[in-house]
Amino acid sequence: MNIEQQIQSYIDSQGGSRRTDMLELHTRILNQFPGLRLWYLDGKDGNDRIVSNPNIGYGSQTMKYANGKTKEFYRVGLSANTTGISVYIMSIADKNYLKETYEKKIGKANVSGYCIKFKTVKDIHLDTLEEAIAYGLLQSK
Repeated sequence: MNIEQQIQSYIDSQGGSRRTDMLELHTRILNQFPGLRLWYLDGKDGNDRIVSNPNIGYGSQTMKYANGKTKEFYRVGLSANTTGISVYIMSIADKNYLKETYEKKIGKANVSGYCIKFKTVKDIHLDTLEEAIAYGLLQSK
């Protein structure tokens, strides 16, 4: 399967409203930023062990580690979790920015240094989430 098929299969595997919410978010990101590089990570390590939830990635950046190594990775990620959906903004250097900027205006969500987690899109202000996603996709560290 190609990446688009893997992403669609992942979204389709979600139950009920989570599937609908993930499809809505995926479609909104693609419509707002056509031509982004897409990623699909199945959550498994090199030994085929599950180490994280599967996730969809958007955009591209080069991450630099303390030891000097670099790795290409997505800028924004979307993932289902046990209680809802997580949106990861990986491209923000200031780990206080998301919380300080969006926590009070996004609605019913948990906002950390790089993640916005919510139960359903009905609980959040989508325009605020889109603003955070756009910031993550357009920022350079």
